[in-house]
Amino acid sequence: MASIIVSRCRIIIRDFIKCAAVTNCATRHYSSAGVYSDITKGNYGELHKYYEEQKKTMLSSPLKAEWRNDAKWEEGSRRSGVIAVKLGMIPQWTTSGERFAVTLLQLQECQVVKFLTQDEDPKKKSPRLIVGARDASPFYRTSDYTALFHDAGVPVKQKKFPFRISENAAIPPGTVLRASHFRPGQHVDITGITLGKGFEGVMKRWGMKGQPATHGQTKTHRRMGSAGPSGPQRILPGKRMPGPIGNRSITQYRLKICRVNTKHDVLYVRGTVPGHRDNFCFVSDSPVQPKHFIKEDILPFPTFYPDDEAEILPEDLYDDNLYQFGSESISYSE
Repeated sequence: MASIIVSRCRIIIRDFIKCAAVTNCATRHYSSAGVYSDITKGNYGELHKYYEEQKKTMLSSPLKAEWRNDAKWEEGSRRSGVIAVKLGMIPQWTTSGERFAVTLLQLQECQVVKFLTQDEDPKKKSPRLIVGARDASPFYRTSDYTALFHDAGVPVKQKKFPFRISENAAIPPGTVLRASHFRPGQHVDITGITLGKGFEGVMKRWGMKGQPATHGQTKTHRRMGSAGPSGPQRILPGKRMPGPIGNRSITQYRLKICRVNTKHDVLYVRGTVPGHRDNFCFVSDSPVQPKHFIKEDILPFPTFYPDDEAEILPEDLYDDNLYQFGSESISYSE
């Protein structure tokens, strides 16, 4: 199916170029892929409309029906993670009235792209599952990048990331990963890019005291002072000096999921998550989980399949300690 869609796109592009050459109404422009094309703006819009229509059919990948993993959780199993988008932070309350902050993470068009076994990449210690998120335009991507998604029969994604999994946690390409992949009360590890603050001095970067404000000090109030001893006559490695802050990858461990919205695929995670709003972050299961998650088999393995669920999940899943605004806050006894 993926090859058919690619061939159709090539045919329609060829027809548009021929039509533009006959009518002499095309404008020559340079595309990001590095090739010249004679396509008008109107034809370019038609191509986008055609791709959006084809993308709806690509959501059900033909590779998804070839095989399916119905394995059960075992000791040492490791599920795949997801790519989420940070929406912001809001307050929440516990049943006892304690106020705390949560971060909202949304899964936007998150799909499985490819499953890599350990034999395909011997350098890696375990199999990997490539996951993509948020559909992107293929007209501004290289052919090498889009070939990975065309082979899987899924739309081109803006972000992709390989997650380490166990052999029994493989998921077919084209499977949509939803927020119901996780459950309230679960602990997750979230990786993101921190806020970049630019080049800063030692007082802000390392919390140094600085120099005295008086007693003959001139323009040295925020300097670090001596850079090292005079014996080696050089600066020792690891010396704390001015430099850039932020804009690096950081992982927050064991963050608790307080609420899961299955309608809009939103996760309510207690605490802060690194990164700006609308930035991508990688969410995966924490190695240390509450005991009742393993004993009662609460987590769906290898992922949540909505077609096989006997009962439809509610729109919101809450943790036991989280206050629900639809419930009564004060009750009186006679």
